[in-house]
Amino acid sequence: MYRFLLTRQWVILTLLVLAMIPTMVELGFWQLHRHEHRVEQNALITRNLEAAPVPVTRLTSPGHTVPRSDYWRAVKATGTFDTEHEVVVRRRTSQDERIGVLVLTPLNLKGGGTVLVNRGWVPAAEDQQAFPEVPAPPRGEVTVTGRLKADETTSASGIKDLEGLPDRQVMLINSSQQSHLLGRPVLGGYVELTAPEPADNSPETIAAPDDSSIGPHMAYAVQWWLFAAGVPVGWVILVRREKRDREEAAADDDGDKDGDTAAQPEPATA
Repeated sequence: MYRFLLTRQWVILTLLVLAMIPTMVELGFWQLHRHEHRVEQNALITRNLEAAPVPVTRLTSPGHTVPRSDYWRAVKATGTFDTEHEVVVRRRTSQDERIGVLVLTPLNLKGGGTVLVNRGWVPAAEDQQAFPEVPAPPRGEVTVTGRLKADETTSASGIKDLEGLPDRQVMLINSSQQSHLLGRPVLGGYVELTAPEPADNSPETIAAPDDSSIGPHMAYAVQWWLFAAGVPVGWVILVRREKRDREEAAADDDGDKDGDTAAQPEPATA
């Protein structure tokens, strides 16, 4: 009755079903892990943003790699801006998705040391080789607060670090690179400025990271698991349909044979 399952077509279909089920289950767990990671990251963002600002030198130092646990941590620093060594970071977007540059200005700390401050976004110059117009930072000693971020790398950000860029233009915010250009130690990571707010919102400060959205990953996980449960059900339905079709075809063949036999004339008698 089920010998058709041994045909080449059904063997291939069955093997495909057996491969699809664990694959879909694994994809569901992958989406579940992404959901859990997003929830943990949201909790980290909320916790670090709501924490009272601490001196930046308490969390980082020259050559230090900012750990994930300190991402977006509220920090403060007092010093004077070094506009002579200010650079812009190319191909960055504003809050309304316009392409421009980020303004990266060294802050020489009171008591010694230097930290990079991302002051925000400004439009790029029409000539890509030219340095854009950048509003000046506050003069003299100033206390800034912001979010601590880790150095950008190509592997982590996906941004290619191009060579041969115009003077004072870079692709990545990286304290090691800037330390080499400045010729002095620079604290690891950088500060994403939140205060004081610039006049006329220029440079445009960077928006706080989203700590409320959890994304569709949990819904995707449930969908994959439903697919995994539906595949064997679909296979059973196909098997039963194939069995029924074959039985009906066999019954029709038997009926045709009986009809042919009844229609044959009786042999003539002598």
